[in-house]
Amino acid sequence: MKLEEAIKTSGFKNQRHKAVVNLMFTAYQVKSRIAQLLKNYALTPEQYNVLRILKGSHPTPLCVRDIASRLIERNSNVPRIADRLELKKLVKRSVSAADRRETLMQITPAGLNLLAMVNQAMDEQESQVANLTEEQAASLNQLLEDLLQE
Repeated sequence: MKLEEAIKTSGFKNQRHKAVVNLMFTAYQVKSRIAQLLKNYALTPEQYNVLRILKGSHPTPLCVRDIASRLIERNSNVPRIADRLELKKLVKRSVSAADRRETLMQITPAGLNLLAMVNQAMDEQESQVANLTEEQAASLNQLLEDLLQE
């Protein structure tokens, strides 16, 4: 579907303006699809992101500050997310021996198992979310990285 049809407009100042609106619209659509998939596992995108980060450091725990610096959505409240994940027994928290003010988090075996199931479902949905060839995906990745250059 063309952007103009999706948002019912044809009034873009120029192609850059259209690209920015298109990027915002597409990002929202992709995030919505992923959120819908994650809902089947009682996870939010932010919780999934924290679990993914903790799996990457497993078995080494990470402090909340380090997790926050790696999040996709930087506005997320990591302590609140940790509370919810701990209630679900997907992570465990501890106090750092080096600095008692620092909270450490580690993914649990239950968290690893859930993440494996979610990742399998994400892999299956990947072609629907990003229906691109490897070459197209590489080009898109380069364009998006170019946008992040300051």
